[in-house]
Amino acid sequence: MNMTKTKKLLSIMLLATMIISTFSTVVFATMPNEISAAAVDDTTIKTLGQRLVGILQAVGIVLSVVILIVIGIKYMMGSAEEKAEYKKTLMPYIIGAALIFAASMFAQSAYDFFNGLGKV
Repeated sequence: MNMTKTKKLLSIMLLATMIISTFSTVVFATMPNEISAAAVDDTTIKTLGQRLVGILQAVGIVLSVVILIVIGIKYMMGSAEEKAEYKKTLMPYIIGAALIFAASMFAQSAYDFFNGLGKV
């Protein structure tokens, strides 16, 4: 697989991610109409944030599994040169997938840290 095909594949995956995030934004844009300004409190914002992180994490997990399947199939079907190229792309993929799987932990840690700052 040459470099232009790789760039096209990455561009398509980026475009798909942007489209998916656009649809999730539209869903969340309609939610404040249901909540009056007086009813917004910490629990409502926390619940909304947890839903947002959960949806983004689920989408990220699905995308990372699909990409892993594609890389695996291409690795099995590729020549020796292509296999070497796929091995090079595997490390950034693993780092990104680990960040996606650990995103909720990072978000919860940041929330706890900043929530603790307000109480001091």
